[in-house]
Amino acid sequence: MRLLLIRHGQTTANVAYLLDTAVPGAELTDLGRRQAAALPEALADEDIEAVYASTLTRTQHTAAPLAAARGLDVRVRDGIRELTAGDLEMLPGDTEPGHEYMRIVFAWAAGDTELRMPGGESGAEALARYDGVIAEAADSGAHTVAMVSHGAAIRMWTSARADNIDVDFAAARPLDNTGIVILDGSPADGWKALSWEGAVVESAAPDTDGGPTGQPLDADQRPDRAE
Repeated sequence: MRLLLIRHGQTTANVAYLLDTAVPGAELTDLGRRQAAALPEALADEDIEAVYASTLTRTQHTAAPLAAARGLDVRVRDGIRELTAGDLEMLPGDTEPGHEYMRIVFAWAAGDTELRMPGGESGAEALARYDGVIAEAADSGAHTVAMVSHGAAIRMWTSARADNIDVDFAAARPLDNTGIVILDGSPADGWKALSWEGAVVESAAPDTDGGPTGQPLDADQRPDRAE
């Protein structure tokens, strides 16, 4: 299956730089709606057979123009919603709580899945729900599937599941709004990332220190893991 993981369009919480993970979440901005409207043309060469979105409003509104252009319904699934911030909900992403959130997210991707977000879910729970929706899409028989999801969730799941993406690679590459990661594979055989925001993925070597929430991180703010 060819899997397109698409981050939602810009939201009001993105502009305010807040950890907004609870349902229903912030609405798209005017720019976010334009980004969503541009997706059908941007993906015109993709033979998309199914479109999924999370239970958060912003992903459904981002997915709607793409689904309408293909004559498809948006399949809304809770499993691909953003990684729950718990006690850190609606705190600024560019402060220590935001850095703590992303350290935990990438610790999950590195294998520490029993670690729990303060007041929120564990890595095992987050991966299981995301895996469940991916497995459903694979079982559907669709050859190309678009899933409109969330930045932290896409980066965590991809670095945990794609053979050629590691934590350093994903941590160094924040996704822009409507940024796309394209993968090929299956739950049984594993996954390979083909492109990351339009750039062909050939290795997992990072080339920047871009922070997980879109801002640079200092060395001591990188994800806690064996390194």
